[in-house]
Amino acid sequence: MRLLGVIISAALSLNRHVSVVSSAFFYWLRQLRRVRRSLEDESAAILVHAFVTSRVDYCNLLLAGAPKSVTDKLQRVMNAAARVVSGTKYDHGLTHLLHSELHWLDVADRVTYKLEVMVYKCLHGQAPDYLSELCTPVAQVAERQHLHSASHHLLVVPRFQFDTYGRRTFAVAGPTTWNLFQDNLHEPDMQIDCFRRILKMTLCLFDQYTAH
Repeated sequence: MRLLGVIISAALSLNRHVSVVSSAFFYWLRQLRRVRRSLEDESAAILVHAFVTSRVDYCNLLLAGAPKSVTDKLQRVMNAAARVVSGTKYDHGLTHLLHSELHWLDVADRVTYKLEVMVYKCLHGQAPDYLSELCTPVAQVAERQHLHSASHHLLVVPRFQFDTYGRRTFAVAGPTTWNLFQDNLHEPDMQIDCFRRILKMTLCLFDQYTAH
């Protein structure tokens, strides 16, 4: 089934979708590589963003909780895109290029970033009601207001039945991931620009740490 350009199987697997879009991305990267020598670095980055990285992010919330084997396919696309932008052909120093020079998040962290921004919007009245009602602060549940988690502005994580995709629903994945981050990202009065900046910085530092 194809919905809004996303191919979803009956088992809610995104393997086929990721394989199809990865092939399309590599096609565009091959075309860009042919003209790379004629482009300035800034122009190359703009084209790569227009044809590849922006499309990697399209509907990527559906990849929340997806297996690493799935996100790794898109990560190979991002790695190839970074090589096109930098004009290099080899993987040597690729991690430094991705995280320190281009300031790109890994694919799994790009999903986390968008997921947490959506949770932020739900908690601040900037998201549709059907999503906002899925993000309930522990402090708003009468029998849990005395818990340690309430004072840390954590969210209620509902129980789910099917581990294969139940944990990947926004109602579960959003609050679960939100609760993993440090308290300074949970401050109720934090503005969204500040939230985005600290969240990306946190994820970038995590990528650099795990790379070593």
